[in-house]
Amino acid sequence: MSFAGYRLVDSVEELRALIAQYANRPSNYYFLRWPHCVSGMKASLPNDFPSPEGQMFNTALELRWKRQGEGYSLLLLSETLRETEGFTAIPGDWEAINRSAQCHESKETQYPKGFHFGNGIEPKRIQQRYFRDRNTATIHFVALTIAS
Repeated sequence: MSFAGYRLVDSVEELRALIAQYANRPSNYYFLRWPHCVSGMKASLPNDFPSPEGQMFNTALELRWKRQGEGYSLLLLSETLRETEGFTAIPGDWEAINRSAQCHESKETQYPKGFHFGNGIEPKRIQQRYFRDRNTATIHFVALTIAS
């Protein structure tokens, strides 16, 4: 069984601490979003952190964040964790299914300001991880992951 859970944090400092806690160096990738642009895939947390939305992912999990008031709401999706302190489990009998991902060209029209993979990031290693409820066979979340 895999884990899907959520929590709220009150500050950027708490968010940064959780990112560091779940980081599995050296294989973390980051993707940050602002209303006017995206960071592209980064192998380290960019200097312009925090962003209103973003995610950190590695082979074991994806941690997403979204600004909510002064704090952030977080979603943790993991293939290996069964539960984790501070996160409220989302009800369901979760199973994780890894699939190939299609990486678009950097000049794809859906990214009007361009999209770049950072140094050392191989697009062919990026995969998708579907989180499906075993009882209903419904996919509720699609996370990014790295092929091992």
